[in-house]
Amino acid sequence: MTSIDVHELTKEYGTVRAVDGLTFQVRPGHVTGFLGPNGAGKSTTMRLVLGLDRPTSGTATVGGRRFADLDEPLRHVGALLDAQAAHGARTARDHLRVLAAGNRIRPARVDEVLEETGIAAVARKRIKTFSLGMRQRLGIAAALLGDPPVLMLDEPANGLDPEGIIWIRELTRRLAKEGRTVLVSSHLMTETAATADHLVILGRGRLLADLPMEEFITSRTTPRARFRSAEPERLREVLDRAGHVAVRGEDGRWSVDGVLAEDIGRLAAREGVPVVELGDDRGSLEQAYLDLTTSEAEFAARNPLGPPSPQEV
Repeated sequence: MTSIDVHELTKEYGTVRAVDGLTFQVRPGHVTGFLGPNGAGKSTTMRLVLGLDRPTSGTATVGGRRFADLDEPLRHVGALLDAQAAHGARTARDHLRVLAAGNRIRPARVDEVLEETGIAAVARKRIKTFSLGMRQRLGIAAALLGDPPVLMLDEPANGLDPEGIIWIRELTRRLAKEGRTVLVSSHLMTETAATADHLVILGRGRLLADLPMEEFITSRTTPRARFRSAEPERLREVLDRAGHVAVRGEDGRWSVDGVLAEDIGRLAAREGVPVVELGDDRGSLEQAYLDLTTSEAEFAARNPLGPPSPQEV
């Protein structure tokens, strides 16, 4: 099994502990979202896995081996950490050809990844002329070059237009379905929610959460059910007797906090109350993430409008 294994990983820079005793595993067949506030240690952890920094203590391995011990590493791990890292005076094609030659990757693979990432038309242009989005695509092309079983992408949607964001979402899903190990670091909650099925969340260098997406959202948000009924007052009384408070909205729908739609349906069926619409309001990843990490943020702006309203708490 080609997984990323981090065990008791610690990295100190002088008196600053950027990574603090991390232990987690990124498994094949999943898109794992790697989340945390600025300064949480995500980039440092990825650098440690890729051998770009040495740990103070602990281990970080890929498929049971340190990155530094891998022969032809692009065949094992593809990574995008900094889209600006490519030499600006080279063409996109030459940049990939150099990487391919150093990892004994067949030359034809260069043209394949240029096509796959949508930059074949600019393959002979110098990288310094590229927009940020084009550089991102080139970085992803480099990550895919060795057809590796493990992908590590840091903010891959940065600089991409809407079409590009959809493309990277579909790409990461496809790679995971092929059985690859995919780790994606991002600050975009909507994209992570649409892409990842597992989460690893850091705060101040420590592990805060390591669990499936749905389980994380459910554990950190309050469920809410909405309904319409031909006899709303009667159903409200039924819910009240069961200890639930139903509130009527301006659109005519009623909502009940702390209960699932199936629970309301069961009560309505038992009492013979007709229900014409019934559903759950699912908590969002953003809500759950902020609930977990607000106290862990290294940098946070004060609310200039004063204390939050009850709806914001």
